[in-house]
Amino acid sequence: MKKYEWRKQDKDLYLPKSKPSIIKVESMKYLTLVGAGNPNCEPFKTAVEALYSLSYAIKMIHKKGNPPEGYFDYVVFPLEGVWDLDEEGRKLNYLEKDHLVYKLMIRQPDFLTEALFLSIVDDVKKKKPNPMHNKIKFEEIEEGLCLQMLHIGSYDEEERSFTQMAKYCEENGFTRVDKRHREIYISDLRKTDPAKLKTVLRIQVKTDE
Repeated sequence: MKKYEWRKQDKDLYLPKSKPSIIKVESMKYLTLVGAGNPNCEPFKTAVEALYSLSYAIKMIHKKGNPPEGYFDYVVFPLEGVWDLDEEGRKLNYLEKDHLVYKLMIRQPDFLTEALFLSIVDDVKKKKPNPMHNKIKFEEIEEGLCLQMLHIGSYDEEERSFTQMAKYCEENGFTRVDKRHREIYISDLRKTDPAKLKTVLRIQVKTDE
């Protein structure tokens, strides 16, 4: 079977245009990890490493023989994060990154089950210990009706894209469900010029009654 590549098969989810558009996002499986604080600090890096170590272990499970039912080869999905502010951060009229709260996640293939997830966690803990492994959960998440666009540039410049998204909502009869937003990191921050970073920005919306 041909390898499943999200850049090709799921362009609507991961490679939208650089202008706002509406999409309905169905239920999908994820590894998730909740955290708080500045994403430039060590705990965030440790959390990302924990998610990727498990994600790659799941991808390579067939190497041990007797692959799980429904297994197929695929490219590991990109890192995502749902971002918000704590109560103190919401009181400020500027962004203070120390007050950020987040839910990091990496989408998983349909063949992953809770039992398989738990067995892989135990195995990875022994081979690649990480204090964040115990915080990772296996979830199914349905975002539903969303507005999204591809932001090209630094993370610190995302406000210009959110301004476009807010204008689209106002002109087309949509309202944000809440203040959270999702970021999907298409580019590798370590290898990409900040001006060329590609990030999907997505918010949940509802139609105005």
